[in-house]
Amino acid sequence: MFNNWFRNNKAAMVLLTIVRIYVGYQWIEAGWHKLTGGFDAAGFLKGAIAKSVGEDASVQAWWGSFLQHAALPNVSFFNVLIPAGEFLVGLGLILGTFTTFAALMGLVMNASYLLSGTVSTNVQLLLMEAIIIVSAANAGKIGLDRWVLAYIRSLFHKKDNGSTLQPAASAQAMNRPV
Repeated sequence: MFNNWFRNNKAAMVLLTIVRIYVGYQWIEAGWHKLTGGFDAAGFLKGAIAKSVGEDASVQAWWGSFLQHAALPNVSFFNVLIPAGEFLVGLGLILGTFTTFAALMGLVMNASYLLSGTVSTNVQLLLMEAIIIVSAANAGKIGLDRWVLAYIRSLFHKKDNGSTLQPAASAQAMNRPV
């Protein structure tokens, strides 16, 4: 019931646009501060790894192991990926371009922050991103997705030029019952 409303209703489209722009603003602001103010994820990663050991661990051990053995050794990559990703997710959501994908990437980043032991506004943003994802194209109709997605669909769904045989026509051509 709610899924159909989110995907097809015009009032939902307006509400989703407000939510989408709010979430996009949160992401673009966070990304911009990291891009312009300098960003080093090493301290955050080390803090999350430290929270993954001991009796009162607030970070799952498997996630701490991933951070220690994959993320921390490649921190220079994450120092570029995180600010650029945050900024691009925000830009996509604000403009309504590839909205569902932008919300999905935002959800992945929020889940990563939550798994790392940071609460902040991540839970609220994650829930709003999930609603945007479930709403599919309706979340970006008041945005550039209206034209971008239509153009992409036109690339993959070319009109039939009449040269292909229809199943009924090919059965008749072979003198078989349909």
